Amino acid sequence: MAIVQLVRHGKAAAGFGAHPDPGLDDLGRAQAAAVANMLNDQHTSHPRLLSSPLARAYETAQTLADHWDAPIGIESRVAEIPSPTTDLQARAQWLSTAMAGNWSALDDSVQHWRQALANFLLGCDSDCIIFSHYVAINAAVGAATGDDRMRIFSPDNCSVTTLDNAGGSLRVVELGKVADTHIN
Repeated sequence: MAIVQLVRHGKAAAGFGAHPDPGLDDLGRAQAAAVANMLNDQHTSHPRLLSSPLARAYETAQTLADHWDAPIGIESRVAEIPSPTTDLQARAQWLSTAMAGNWSALDDSVQHWRQALANFLLGCDSDCIIFSHYVAINAAVGAATGDDRMRIFSPDNCSVTTLDNAGGSLRVVELGKVADTHIN
C-alpha cells in the first residue's frame, strides 16, 4: 500500500489557452512555498517526489525538493490532459466543453491517458507526493470513486488530495481544498 498525495500546482503565469507551458506567477510561488512548508511539517520521513514535466508543476515541486535536498522524478502520466490541437484558443475551448461532460464521451487518446494515470497511481509501491494538474487530479479521484464526470471537484492551487492504493484499488482518503477555479 502507498499513500499518494496529489498536489495541484501553484497559480500559473498564464492560462491553458494563453501559453503552452507557463511557469508560476508571484502568487503561485508564494503558494508553492506555503504548501512546501505544510508538507515539510507533515512528514517526518521524506516520501518520493514526482512531478508532471510541465513548468508550473515542476516549479511547485522544486520548493519542497529544496527543503529536503531531494530529487524530483518526472512522470509524464500525471501531466495535463492531452489536447486534440496545439492551437491555444481551440485547446481552451475544447477543454471548457470537455470539462462539462464525462470521460466516456471523449476520444480514445484521452481514455488511454486517463487509464495510464490510474494505472500509474495503482502501481506506486511507496508513499509519494506528486505535483500535478486540475484535470489529472479529477481523473484520479474519478478512477478511485468510479465517477465518470470530468469535474468532480475544483482543487485549489497547491491543494493536496490524498489517495491510497491498498488492495489493488484507489481510494480517496481526503480531497484537497476546493476553490472556485476558472479553467482557461
